[in-house]
Amino acid sequence: MANLKSQIKRNRQNEKRRLRNRVYRGSTRVAIKNARIALEADKVNIEEAREATMFAVSRLDKAAQKGVIHQKNASRRKGRLMKYLANLEKEA
Repeated sequence: MANLKSQIKRNRQNEKRRLRNRVYRGSTRVAIKNARIALEADKVNIEEAREATMFAVSRLDKAAQKGVIHQKNASRRKGRLMKYLANLEKEA
């Protein structure tokens, strides 16, 4: 347990931020998972896949904007999703 007043306050702040970051990280994770499922589905509906991918990109941008993940981490993940989508569209 912290003894210093400043450390007690810092612990309170860290806990609030941890809970706030969980929301962004979780929604981002779910959006990416749904996009991958849509992209890898047996009967590929390109419109659904594109929509899910764009939603995931939006979530990644929001998480990076809030500082939950690093901007380059978000860019790398977006690039991988978009690359997969582009290959899928090229095949169709």
